[in-house]
Formats: sequence, structure tokens, C-alpha cells
Amino acid sequence: MSLTAFFSIPHITPRAWHVWRRNLLVFAKTWQVNFFPPFVEAFLYLLAIGVGIGTYVKEIGGIPYVNYIAPAILAIAVMNSAFFECTYGSYVRMYYQKAFDAMIATPLSIEDVIAGELLWGATKSVMYVVIMLCVLSLFGVMALPSSLLVIPVAFLGGLLFAALAMCFTSITPSIDALNYPSFLFITPMSLFAGTFFPLALLPPIFGYVALVLLPLTHIVAVFRMFTLATLSWTILLHLVWIGAVTVILCVLAINLMQRRLIV
Repeated sequence: MSLTAFFSIPHITPRAWHVWRRNLLVFAKTWQVNFFPPFVEAFLYLLAIGVGIGTYVKEIGGIPYVNYIAPAILAIAVMNSAFFECTYGSYVRMYYQKAFDAMIATPLSIEDVIAGELLWGATKSVMYVVIMLCVLSLFGVMALPSSLLVIPVAFLGGLLFAALAMCFTSITPSIDALNYPSFLFITPMSLFAGTFFPLALLPPIFGYVALVLLPLTHIVAVFRMFTLATLSWTILLHLVWIGAVTVILCVLAINLMQRRLIV
């Protein structure tokens, strides 16, 4: 496949929503189990980091530490829920359950199937963020109603990480190999993307790398502006970066998966 083929515009139809609906129905069958982790995760983050470390780190830039990390908790939830859904989840549906083969045997195209998977990954991010937002709001660490603006951004960020995950899924030789992007990319990004301390504390070169290459950096920055009600014009730069990279990765993910499923 030529380089231009990797970035050719895929033909996606409204049938992609059937794939999204299929995943939603499966998810709904065990909704109690699926909704429990984000609820507990938000509470544990606040207790262990916000209260625990916050006892020693009182403020960052005049912001109470627990308020400072609250938007990062939401951003990490966006990343993890979409990424792991479209790596391990999608790989199981593709390779073990043969669900992709079954769907492609219907009028659904490969592009529709993958687009539906991406939409579902983004939807799952929104679900997790809404649950965690409710928990964090109860602790009074979110500025309302501006914090509600993180919900549409969560969908966009979830779509970004779902597409990034699908790119890895398209080239991984086995499900065990998905551990590499998880441990070598996702875990470090959750620590060094301005989540628990400012990027200014890193050496300048690492700060630039985080801004250029780490999607979570921009999602954290946008969430922090909304949840702390500290909007500035730089939010436009972050949103443009997120939007542009999301489009590029979605196109690339669909084309890579089409190549894998056809071959």
C-alpha cells in the first residue's frame, strides 16, 4: 500500500452506527460492572493523590492541589477508556470472536465497522467522564457549570485515542503485543503530560515533546481551563491540535484496518 493510500479518505456510511449500537447493547448487559470502575477510580485518585500528596503539596500556581489534578483525572479516564476499548476490546472482537468477519458479511463495509468501533470508543470515554465528573463535583473540586464543557471535548479526545488505539491494533501480531504501547506510551503519557505537575518543571526539551507529540497534554490543558474556569485564548490552539490529529488518526486507522482485514 502506498503512502497516499494510508491517508485516502474512507467511504463511511450511516451504517457505522449499527456497529456502535451493537457494542452499546453488549455493554448495557453488564452496565453495573462497567459503571463501577470509573466511580471508584475517581474517588481513589482524590483520596490517594489529591488528599494524600495534597497534604504536602498545598497549591500549584495558587490552585489547591486537589483542584489542580481533578481535570487530569478526567483526561486520563478519556485516554484509558478509549484506548483499551479499541486495542484489547477491538482485538478480541476481531480475532477471537470473529465479530468483524460476521459484520463484514452483511451490507456493512470494513470502513463502517471500524468507524463504528471508533465511535463506540469515544462514547465510552464520554460515559466514564460523566460518571467521574459527578463524583468530583460532589467533592467541590470542579467549577460548575463551565466543567460541563468537558463532555463534548471528552468525545473528541476519546475519538483521538480510539483512533490511535486502532492504529496499534491494526499492526499488532498478537494480543500480548498490545502491552508495548500500553506500558511504553500510555503509562508514561499519564505521568508526563502535565497531569500531576506542571510541564514547566520538566527540562524544556521534554516540555516541547509533550506539547507536540502527547495528545493527553492538550486534553488536560483544555479540561483544566474548563474545570477551573480559567479560560484563555490558548484553548483554541489546543482544540485545533486535538481536532487536526483526530482527523488524521481516524483516516489512518480505518485504512490500516482495511489493509489488515483484506489481507
